[in-house]
Amino acid sequence: MTPRAIVLDANILLRVVLGRRVARLLSDFAQQVTFLTPDVAFDDVREHLPAILSKRGEALGLQGALDTLAALQGVVQVVDHAEYQVMKHAALARVGQRDPDDWPIMACALLLNCPIWTEDRDFFGTGVATWTTTLVEQYFANADPE
Repeated sequence: MTPRAIVLDANILLRVVLGRRVARLLSDFAQQVTFLTPDVAFDDVREHLPAILSKRGEALGLQGALDTLAALQGVVQVVDHAEYQVMKHAALARVGQRDPDDWPIMACALLLNCPIWTEDRDFFGTGVATWTTTLVEQYFANADPE
């Protein structure tokens, strides 16, 4: 078996902040799986979090949610724009018509040759493996224990 890596979409980061299951998965598999995300994914979550919490009636929990998000950077490796920019053209060719804002996620997956963990159907059928939260443990199960 080989060590595993996976690129996390912003919606997965958001699920860590707002839920329990994804946070547990990251914690349970942090020693066996390398979790990666482009720098802009954290920015996207920070941008949308206030409105999401407000809509859920949890606006007062914003600081705690932002603290949880900041702590994720100790578990999820951030891929800098300068690294994945070289794959922009190829990434846009795969996701551009569906959602061009998703290109950094696709670019990281192409650059690092690893799948994407997402709940977004825009990545399906792009030639890159995608895993949803429901099934991602099957991917992790083949990771080397440390």
